[in-house]
Amino acid sequence: MKKIILIIFIISINSQFFGQDLLDILDNETPKTENIVTATFKGTRILNGHSIENRKDKELEFIISHRFGRVNLGFDELFGLDQSNIRFALEYGFNDNLTIGLGRSSFEKTYDSFLKYSLLKQKNGENSFPFAVSLFGSVAVKTLKDYDPSDKRTFAESLFYVGQVLIARKVSPSFSYQITPTYVHRNSVRINADPHDIFALGFGTRMKLSKRVSFNSEYYVTFNESKSIDARNSLAFGIDIETGGHVFQLILSNAITMIEKSFITESTGNFFGGDIHFGFNISRTF
Repeated sequence: MKKIILIIFIISINSQFFGQDLLDILDNETPKTENIVTATFKGTRILNGHSIENRKDKELEFIISHRFGRVNLGFDELFGLDQSNIRFALEYGFNDNLTIGLGRSSFEKTYDSFLKYSLLKQKNGENSFPFAVSLFGSVAVKTLKDYDPSDKRTFAESLFYVGQVLIARKVSPSFSYQITPTYVHRNSVRINADPHDIFALGFGTRMKLSKRVSFNSEYYVTFNESKSIDARNSLAFGIDIETGGHVFQLILSNAITMIEKSFITESTGNFFGGDIHFGFNISRTF
């Protein structure tokens, strides 16, 4: 009888320790719950500039962007609608974290390309992280022949480069913001007094108005400016309308251009003086 009691005691002790070890192993091997925050912005653009969002894996997006003349040109120019600047672009998601894009603008007959890589995701849960961070880099070439034939630009002199860090946070289902440190390099400038390197900081917000509509704002402040033009900081307000397979954006901005090297460093309009360009972005995803 004593032997039976001793065997039962030993088995119970071993079971207790073994069970505890098994629970520890299972706890260590169970993935920690983490929820990646999505839809910080509805599209890949806040307005003029890029948002934190990427194309999904194997998705191809076709984007048409228009900016018209200044609304203060009056009725004779149909409040700017008689003038138009257009950009066509294709963007492709190599995976959920990497997007490549190619575009062509009528302004200065510019071709541009970019890469955008999602470095960090905003997460909730046990392994939470408060921000999403992406890296953006682009190169553009101006092909407009606006030079003296005796002083033709080389291909290298026509190149422009942009580097950005996109830092965004979705504060709530209704509000998101983004901060965008920016560096622009220009291989050639109009006059020697113009800087080849320009540093800027962008601010963007999205406020959800309904299930498919949001109000967006965007502002870029530059810390050194060109001397050859009366450059002003880029400012834009707009509405996002999500309609099935695409996002339609209506925009009011003091910038008539749609790529970073131009609207950040070359905008000349005074938004509050009436130098406002109406425009839109429309995209279709395949």
